[in-house]
Amino acid sequence: MSQAIVLHTCQELIVSESTIQTPQTGEKVVMYATTWCGDCRMAKRWLDSHGIAYDYINIEEDDAAAEYVVKVNNGARSVPTIVFPDGSVLVEPSARELAAKFSV
Repeated sequence: MSQAIVLHTCQELIVSESTIQTPQTGEKVVMYATTWCGDCRMAKRWLDSHGIAYDYINIEEDDAAAEYVVKVNNGARSVPTIVFPDGSVLVEPSARELAAKFSV
């Protein structure tokens, strides 16, 4: 079971029972990923190396999270899917796209 309880609706994502927050806003970043995905491992390493806190949700262990990823990605099960507190989403981002998003 993941560290967060994830509830999904058509237009919003609510993550509760988490203590991880972004330093910039105090709000949470959520990364939907799998353990076998190379892009997921790269994004995880990038976030960790830049001190960016996030919730990591393995979609292979959380059916509701997998459904959310498919919905957000127009039917594709694309990972990593990273959801930001402002509601924006990055899918399979490069290190350059992550740096631009976090102004690093």
